[in-house]
Amino acid sequence: MATLLHIDSSVLPGEASASRAVTAAFRAHWQEQHPEGTVVYRDLAAQPVPHITAEAHTAGFADPATHTPGQAAAFAGRLRLIEELEQADAVLIGAPMYNFTIPSTLKAWLDNVILMGRTAGESPSAKGTPVTVVASRGGSYAPGTPREPYEYVQNYLADVLGTALGLEVDFIVPELTMAPHNPAMAELVPLFEASRDRALEEAAAKAKQLAERSAA
Repeated sequence: MATLLHIDSSVLPGEASASRAVTAAFRAHWQEQHPEGTVVYRDLAAQPVPHITAEAHTAGFADPATHTPGQAAAFAGRLRLIEELEQADAVLIGAPMYNFTIPSTLKAWLDNVILMGRTAGESPSAKGTPVTVVASRGGSYAPGTPREPYEYVQNYLADVLGTALGLEVDFIVPELTMAPHNPAMAELVPLFEASRDRALEEAAAKAKQLAERSAA
């Protein structure tokens, strides 16, 4: 049976979050294709993983037989997250843009799962696993826009997920999500709606594509 690792990091609940709305659509379509599959879900806003500590960090470079009790406990938490990634057939990440970059909770998850010699390095243990990132943002940071130089979500995640972890990264980008809430952006509402609808369509298509791929 196929396994989907679904991670949300928006601080907003449910439909109030653009990224959650799209990840929920992706997950629903994925489950339609995999009715007997498994979904491992982590809501990093509701239940944050610990930020990396000295004990968790140093334990990753030490023989487990030499771990102190503190290192052993901290590393056990990292291993749970690492194993969830390694056991997934597909990964889905909601990554809204906060202050030009990803939420700190998502960064904490990444710091825990990136382990040199295992998930990162010459032979990443989850190499080739497809990961779909829903990178929502309140404005537009697309190529050619004034804010293009401030795009630190896709640029960062493409490197850390694709290069460091060896995952196969694809992005879905709902943008201008603040348009319905900011009077100064009222004229951009139609563009927001088009972006939202396109993101939902892409989520459905990507979920179907990955289902067909896992069945092949």
